[in-house]
Amino acid sequence: MHYDRIKKSLGNFVREHRILRPLFYGALGALFLREWHVKRVLRKLFREHPISRVYDAGSGFGQYSYYIAKRYPQVGVYAVDVKEEQILDCRRFFKKARLGNVVFAVEDLTQPVHREEFDLALSVDVMEHIPDDVAVFRNLHAALKSNGYLVVNTPSAPEHSEESVAGSFIDEHVRVGYSPKEIREKLSSAGFHVERIQFTYGPYGAIAWTAGIKIPMQLLGISRMFFVLLPFYYVIALPISWIFMLCDYLMENRFGGGLLVVAKKP
Repeated sequence: MHYDRIKKSLGNFVREHRILRPLFYGALGALFLREWHVKRVLRKLFREHPISRVYDAGSGFGQYSYYIAKRYPQVGVYAVDVKEEQILDCRRFFKKARLGNVVFAVEDLTQPVHREEFDLALSVDVMEHIPDDVAVFRNLHAALKSNGYLVVNTPSAPEHSEESVAGSFIDEHVRVGYSPKEIREKLSSAGFHVERIQFTYGPYGAIAWTAGIKIPMQLLGISRMFFVLLPFYYVIALPISWIFMLCDYLMENRFGGGLLVVAKKP
């Protein structure tokens, strides 16, 4: 299953369109449970701490930069990705959307670039793609100001879930995931104080993932013709998925296919 190829196809379809791209962002927020969890943490951090600059480290389609830029227009966002095509698409769209508080750039996160520039760094589903994760954690630490926060979302190691949410479904990862112990040790060695590690995609979230993401992606992997059937599928599957997503969102999972980590630079 070439998961990234399907995501890229969807992204290419909407590209910088002023109407379709926000709808695409809305669809990602509705379908991906991780966005529910990450955005809740972001709202909490913005409520409780003075944040003026955000480092979106691995911005992808730019949905989190868009969320922050729209919700907190006084905040400056510096969004980077290693894929130049995605950065160019984001620049064009954000210019059309007149969101001037976001700057996009091509960057390799393993290379030290910034020093004490940001109040908050965000890394969502990035670390599992980078072999030298220790270098990235060090660079994120250097990029943050004192008392700055890092939010990391990543798959968990399979021994901490009945079945890894992604499993072999996503074949672009260089590692399956992290155990809480491993990511805590790596962040601590980079200089962070880990404040919270939360399991996401527990039993209920895994059901939602299968119904809302895995099955549709498998069908699209067989043939793009299934795009035509997806609206009919989601009429039935989406309300069911939302119920299970809400259960995951509201409960404390003892295990799960994802990890959401909040760490602070002392």
